[in-house]
Amino acid sequence: MALATRTDRRPSFARTVWDSTVGKKTVMAVSGLIMLLYLVAHMIGNLKIFFGAGEFNHYAHWLRTVGEPFMHYEWTLWLVRVVLVVAVVAHATSAYQLSRRDIRARPSKYAHKKPRASYATRTMRWGGIILGLFIVWHVLDLTTGTVHPGFQPGHPYQNVLDTFSTWYGNVIYIVAMLALGLHVRHGFWSAAQTLGVGSRTRDRALKTVADVLALLLTAGFIAVPVGVMTGVVS
Repeated sequence: MALATRTDRRPSFARTVWDSTVGKKTVMAVSGLIMLLYLVAHMIGNLKIFFGAGEFNHYAHWLRTVGEPFMHYEWTLWLVRVVLVVAVVAHATSAYQLSRRDIRARPSKYAHKKPRASYATRTMRWGGIILGLFIVWHVLDLTTGTVHPGFQPGHPYQNVLDTFSTWYGNVIYIVAMLALGLHVRHGFWSAAQTLGVGSRTRDRALKTVADVLALLLTAGFIAVPVGVMTGVVS
């Protein structure tokens, strides 16, 4: 008679961490900080548009040659893109699953009204959806040119001017950047708490850093369409 085989394997450590609420929050925090670092670098690069077409186009070309000759043309850029895609997917997935878990844990409304949360906190979910949709549109607009009539490969300065010469391009971008500011403001402080950086003595400093980061990123990104609209960039 054959012996019964054991099928109840214990889940791996990675699976155990991912299934836990703390694990998902940690994934959200780490992936969020990765995206934040990219956003700061991306904003600084965007501001080069104020130094003229030559400077901006040279910067765009440099992004494709970073790491040469050790790295092949565009390899570093694609590596960054892959890391960002993984971070975005991990962030969105953990956020969605935590949201569903929170809803299941509270199937009925509270008997007593909870204290009013900040505007950023109450709009985190909708802000995430807005940013997710914006990322898709932004890539199709200024990377692949799929939704960009007259897109010129290799001419990023002109493509940016074209995008922000339309009312809908400005509306989409500015609304998304306002949502980004609120997302960063709440997300940075929340990530600090999740990673154990926060404390009673540091909370005020962390909230100040979050406010400054959100303000600088929002202003820095919005400066580009405003510059085009006002004729400063032309």
